[in-house]
This record gives sequence, structure tokens and C-alpha cells, in this order.
Amino acid sequence: MIPPFRELRLDRLSRDFGQLAALKDVSLTVRRGEFVALLGPSGCGKSTTLNCIAGLLPATGGAIWLDDRRIDTLRPEQRGFGMVFQNYALFPHMDVRRNVGFGLMMRRTAKAEAARRVSDAIALVRLQGQEHKLPGQLSGGQQQRVAIARAIVVEPALVLMDEPLSNLDAKLRLEMRAEIRRIHGQLGATTIYVTHDQEEALALADRIVVMQDGAIRQVGTPAELYANPADRQTAQFMGFRNAIAGHVDSVQGNQVEVTSNGARLAGRSPLLPPPQGESRGEGTPASSNLELGAPCHLLTRPDDLVLHDEAPDALQATTLTTEFRGDAHTGFARMDDGTELVFTAPHAVPPGTRIHLAPNPARSLVYPQ
Repeated sequence: MIPPFRELRLDRLSRDFGQLAALKDVSLTVRRGEFVALLGPSGCGKSTTLNCIAGLLPATGGAIWLDDRRIDTLRPEQRGFGMVFQNYALFPHMDVRRNVGFGLMMRRTAKAEAARRVSDAIALVRLQGQEHKLPGQLSGGQQQRVAIARAIVVEPALVLMDEPLSNLDAKLRLEMRAEIRRIHGQLGATTIYVTHDQEEALALADRIVVMQDGAIRQVGTPAELYANPADRQTAQFMGFRNAIAGHVDSVQGNQVEVTSNGARLAGRSPLLPPPQGESRGEGTPASSNLELGAPCHLLTRPDDLVLHDEAPDALQATTLTTEFRGDAHTGFARMDDGTELVFTAPHAVPPGTRIHLAPNPARSLVYPQ
């Protein structure tokens, strides 16, 4: 069993599948006790990274280190990590206790010690009273708790989770999200968590690693990534769904004015250094490269693009449809140049209505094209 460590380090990790480069020189340091989320769309390399760390996939380049010990040459069972799979991977013929204790049995842990640790793990995931049920007799959320208990009962140096909540309904996802964070804090464990859900990553992680096309695009705290995505692609993945093409009209510090479709819009450049004492996050460029007259994109979230009285500084568009979201409506519209926008409105807007939309300058970001 590998003892507790100070840091896990990926050093230019690569993984090829024939001619396809699934991972490209991925370098990352995870400190002991951290909860790190690997975030990105399907096919970006996040699960491949996790499987290389676990030893389920051999790397084709680079190395993985625990402190000063190289571990990518070790077999999965020699690494001593706990793994929670997307599909739970429970043994259907074993009850909860036997599923949870399977790893201890394979390690030939003494019976009394194994029984104590199984009971502790079941209590930690709040499954007391369910010990003698088979997986088929449990709900999806309960099965996921069994999978988590099985991963932590071996007291691993590192817990790896591959989209563990994707098969649950919305209510269960929220409940299990809170449970995973509680268990992480109670154990003081180190966790690497794969997800494609940016809300999940923001809620759970100490740091988020945004991946795309097999490479890391940006690393930072949830607050850093939410407010200052390093590039347009990362911003759109972090919820900036509206990308409005235009030209840079003026730049003063990190305040930028943009001309688009006859409207004069304002935003800020997230690529400039932040105020003194704040961190940009790894992977964030230090200069904006926004030049007067240069083509650019102003990005904004739907909540920050709202209906506006007719004014020269508002965007003009025609509504396509609106959806009721409880306390507000989400609308979809198209500008004359074909750009589609998602906006927020206090009421439904009939399709075909000519509207004016104004982005919030303080929460809109401008990127070079």
C-alpha cells in the first residue's frame, strides 16, 4: 500500500490510440487533501487522464509521480487508489457488505479488521440497515453510495471518480453531490473527479482543470474560472453561451467597448492581469491582444443579456421561442446577421417579436477573434 503523499504530479502525460492523440503533454500537480475536478466535453481526454492515473490505461508518454516515486510503471493494484465508476460496477450476486468489503478481501485483510472497516464505510455513506440487500434491491443513489464505500474502505491515498452522478436524476444528483463533498471533507482525502457538468465542478472542486482536445486549457479555482475564463472556448463551456461578433472600438485598462451590428457594447478583457493580490490561475494568458479595430467576440451568459427599452446601444433581434423557468423565462432570438442569442425575460415573448437586448457590461467578456 502506498503511504500518504504530499502531491501527485503528471509530467507531460500522453496517450495515443493509433493515430489519435487522446492526451497531449498533460502536466498537472494535485496537492494532498485537494478536490480537483477534470471538466470538459465528451472526448476531451478527462476520463483518459483518470484511467492513466488509475493504471487502467498505460500512458504512451510522460510520467506520473507521487512525491519522488514514479508510479506509472506500477500495476493498478500496486497504486492503492480507490475508483468510483460511472456505472457503479457492483457485483449483482453480492450484498452490500460483501461488495464494500471486496477490496479488503483481495488484500487479505484480517477478518475482524475488515468487518470494522466495512461497518465504518457503510456508516460514512449512511447505508446502515441496507447491509444485506443486493444491488438490484437498491435505488440508484444507494448503489452509488455502495460504490463510494467500496472505494474508500481500503483507505486509499487517492480517490478517483469518473462521472459518478451522470446516471442519477436531478434530485439525486444534488443530494449525492453534497454527500460526496461531505465524505471528502470528513476523510481528508485527495479526490480527482471527472465531470462534463460545469455546475457540478463549481459546487464540488477546490480547483477545476478545463480540458479540450486532449490538453489542459486552464486551471483555477471555481471563482477564477467562473469570472475569468482564459479563452473563448473555455468561456462558452463555463456558461457564456452568447458570442457576439464585433470590432474593438476602445480599450481603457481592461474595459473594452465593442461595435456590433450597429450597437455599441461594453465589456471587459479577462486576459489582463487581475488586481494586485489576486490569482489569474494556471494557464491564463497575461495580455489581452485586443487592438483598436480588430475583430473580437463579446461573450455573455443568458442571465446577463436582458430585454431593454429601445436604445442605440442595445442589440436588435427577433424572438424564436421562450421557455418558462419558474421565476423567469429563457428566450431564444436571432439577430439580422444570423447570430442566435439566449436571454432572460420576466415574461414570455411571442415568436417573431422584434426586441432589444442589452448585455451587462460588468459581466461581459471580450476576446480576440
